[in-house]
Amino acid sequence: MKFYFRFSLVLILAATLSACISQSVHQQKLDENQHLQSVIKGLEADYERLKGDKDQLTERNDSLNQRLLEATEHSKLLQEDLMRARADLDRVEKVLADRSAEAGAAMAEMRQGIDRLTSESNDLQQQLEAERQAREARLAEVQGTYDELVGKLEEEIQRGEVKISELKGKLTVNVVDKVLFDSGRAALKPAGIKVLKQIGDVLKAAADKNIQVEGHTDNVPIRGPLTQTYPSNWELSTARATTVLHFLQDKAAIPGERLSAVGYGEYNPIASNATVAGRSQNRRIQIVLTANKDR
Repeated sequence: MKFYFRFSLVLILAATLSACISQSVHQQKLDENQHLQSVIKGLEADYERLKGDKDQLTERNDSLNQRLLEATEHSKLLQEDLMRARADLDRVEKVLADRSAEAGAAMAEMRQGIDRLTSESNDLQQQLEAERQAREARLAEVQGTYDELVGKLEEEIQRGEVKISELKGKLTVNVVDKVLFDSGRAALKPAGIKVLKQIGDVLKAAADKNIQVEGHTDNVPIRGPLTQTYPSNWELSTARATTVLHFLQDKAAIPGERLSAVGYGEYNPIASNATVAGRSQNRRIQIVLTANKDR
């Protein structure tokens, strides 16, 4: 009985232990299953995320491929442009090479032209300088002649009978007709001879100048018997200019090759013919010193 009790107690303990062990294993399996479920959910989440990343990478790769195609096409166009540019450069270099000899000859000719022009410019500068000096010398001579005439004819100038002017190297002696001639006449008066003698002495010394004698009148026509000798003021003005010319040649000993005479009549007035005073100024003899063309 005691043995049976012990055996029963052992069976009860074994059953109890067996029940406890089975419950523990079951709980362990449940825990493992729960853990596996959690891992699966995590893997599924990772899969979804990786799938999204894959889609983004695929889209980016497509974009990169498109850009690569465009870049490749652009590079191809650039290569074609480069080849054309090189061909053009080759043609230009060939043209330049062909023309190098011609260009060199042209440059040499240009240098020669520049040297020639430089030499001509220097010669011209020397000529201009020589002309300037000669002109200054002529102006000085004219000024000296002017001063001498003014000194000798001071009284006549003060009375308004003689006027002397100098402009740009041209000297003009203006003598009113009443000093030299009677009205309508071409013969010199004694007072006129005196004035012309003084003028002639000065002009004779200006050996490098030509002398032109100009006769001028007013616009009053020639009338009466005088028309038989002087049909118009032209003839009268020319006769008076010729009379003064002969005096300068014969009495002042001025060579004839330096002398000339011209009659302007009424057609070169210096004042208005509408007044007595104006007409008086227009009736005149002008003695003009000009450059000697032989110099």
